[in-house]
Amino acid sequence: MSEEYKKVVQEVVETFGKDKTRLMDIARGVHARTGHLSEDIVGAIAEALGCHRVEVRDMASFFAFFAREPKGKTTVRLCNAVVERMKGADDVAKAFEEAVGARFGETCPDGAISLEHTPCMGMSDQAPAAMVNGKVLTNIRPDDVRGIVEAVRSGTLHEHTASSIDEVETNLRQAGSVVFAPFERGAALRKALGMTPEDVINEMNKSRVRGRGGAGFPLAMKWDFCRKAKGDAHYVICNADEGEPGTFKDRVIMTERADLMFEGMTIAGYAVGAKEGFLYLRGEYEYLLAHLEQELAKRRRMGLLGENVCGCEGFDFDIRIQMGAGAYICGEESALIESLEGKRGAPRDRPPFPVQKGYLGQPTTVNNVETLCCAARIIECGADWFAAIGTKDSTGTKLLSVAGDCDAPGVYEVEYGITLEALLEMVGGENAQGVQIGGPSGQCVAPKDFGRSICFEDLPTGGSTIVFGPERDLLECMDGFLEFFAEESCGWCAPCRAGTSILRMQFDKILKGRGTADDLKKLEEIGNTMKTMSRCGLGQTAANPVLTTLRDFPALYDARTRDEQFVPAFDIKDAMREACAITGQKPHDLEE
Repeated sequence: MSEEYKKVVQEVVETFGKDKTRLMDIARGVHARTGHLSEDIVGAIAEALGCHRVEVRDMASFFAFFAREPKGKTTVRLCNAVVERMKGADDVAKAFEEAVGARFGETCPDGAISLEHTPCMGMSDQAPAAMVNGKVLTNIRPDDVRGIVEAVRSGTLHEHTASSIDEVETNLRQAGSVVFAPFERGAALRKALGMTPEDVINEMNKSRVRGRGGAGFPLAMKWDFCRKAKGDAHYVICNADEGEPGTFKDRVIMTERADLMFEGMTIAGYAVGAKEGFLYLRGEYEYLLAHLEQELAKRRRMGLLGENVCGCEGFDFDIRIQMGAGAYICGEESALIESLEGKRGAPRDRPPFPVQKGYLGQPTTVNNVETLCCAARIIECGADWFAAIGTKDSTGTKLLSVAGDCDAPGVYEVEYGITLEALLEMVGGENAQGVQIGGPSGQCVAPKDFGRSICFEDLPTGGSTIVFGPERDLLECMDGFLEFFAEESCGWCAPCRAGTSILRMQFDKILKGRGTADDLKKLEEIGNTMKTMSRCGLGQTAANPVLTTLRDFPALYDARTRDEQFVPAFDIKDAMREACAITGQKPHDLEE
């Protein structure tokens, strides 16, 4: 390893006080300056931290944004999620390959540009989208690509890419009465500090607010468990690692209402007895970092963070932003905590739960961005006000990220209880053949059920809403979701590690028209095994694209299956034709 790289490692490690729990930040800092984390660099980091290199290698190899070997000076990461493909990402990919002179997964001969695919990057409302060394490009068309590549090579990329949050479309289509209503900085926090922590938690209980991440766990219960748990310290974590394909509501909140989110975090800190909070920000949202740091600095200047917050003697609380590095599984709270501690983002066995033993083994509450915004509003406007919105078991409003085949993709703040039919009319997607509610891990809803309501009692969702028009091959879209889960599995448990791949292979047989009724039964068996045997939520929900379409779209499967007892998974003649075309040979038993 060069002396230059050794110096970089030493400087970055010193910047973070040789703190092994800051390994993610150290890796990001070194990678930003070297462009990769080779085995030599990994060893140098381990030596500087006084730990074994396997600990550093384990973390570095887990995250998609860390290259293990040198790549191009600039990396173009084009999103190839389902919605992006619906909007033309494949054609954009071809244009990049032609302009760069390399295929995806490769670096061009002169070493200037590497091409990589990446899953959903939170821009489905303005797809196709890509990141170029952390900068964001949206609404890319094939005709734009050559100009982008020329700008990369000439060093004038800023003219073609988003250099600030203002250049990424917000697409807030409908503001509601909670998250996007007018907000007075500090009002809710000062009111909270005039109450006891127990009274704050009781106000959450009266409002019946539930977590907005999808699981819907009662917020008051989580804060109460955390406050009462014994520990040397308590922590608050805001989960801003929204990686569910088709979800981007947190991006809009952090653009338009970051202050409200931070206010909710501070109120949470007061309620549970924490002095420190963390915002875990997904790597795809790096372009928001400067904006968020500015908001935090402003709150510190106003006395809304730091020592004796708002003059409240003894209440010290501050917030640090932790960047991720491209791992969907870190949206799961225990995997997020592992990453925050400087480890690979693998989910933990539970119990104990984070409220008992979370960050550094201490009581920790992990809450969604939207949830914390609701908490601040509840204190500001009162539990009774909040409880009067929505339904009996789903109080308040819900932010929905709507994308796909509709006239007006974007974020909509609606009251819980809205029907899917009413939502489709609102977004211009009335002719949908199906709607994916809750992202790939949710369910695909058929037109016969468009009268159902979006709420915890009926159709729960973290926010992702993907509309599929009548011209779409719905099963091809489901295959894209299966590909995503197979790629994003952390590999810890066999039901998920093997199950995601086996399920996709079985599904591929159906797509190719080589399936039978028995194959459909096998699909269901594999999916149900994954649902019951997997270690965490990823594996437990990864089969939902298959299971829900088998249930609600049986005709699509019937059209692709044969009325035979057995059909092989592939056609030997077709396979031989492909091989012959490559080798230039022609077996005598193949047709002309």
